[in-house]
Amino acid sequence: MNIQVLGTGCPKCKTLEKITREVVAEAGIDANITKVEDIVEIMKFNVMTTPALVVDGKVVLKGRVPSNSELKEILTNKVFRI
Repeated sequence: MNIQVLGTGCPKCKTLEKITREVVAEAGIDANITKVEDIVEIMKFNVMTTPALVVDGKVVLKGRVPSNSELKEILTNKVFRI
């Protein structure tokens, strides 16, 4: 699984990256996590509000930081809530 955290470096973006890494580790998910801070790259996903989360090329969350349990549900059950 390829996970991208989109955000320019604001506190919410950093929090999303942190909890994404925590949930992936706790759930034992095999994933490659990258942080995308370049606004041009972020705009390629048609995302106007950050933070956003992209899983395997699909935007699954944007504009907010989910709870750890919601993020785990998104990543393990592929229940996407945009």
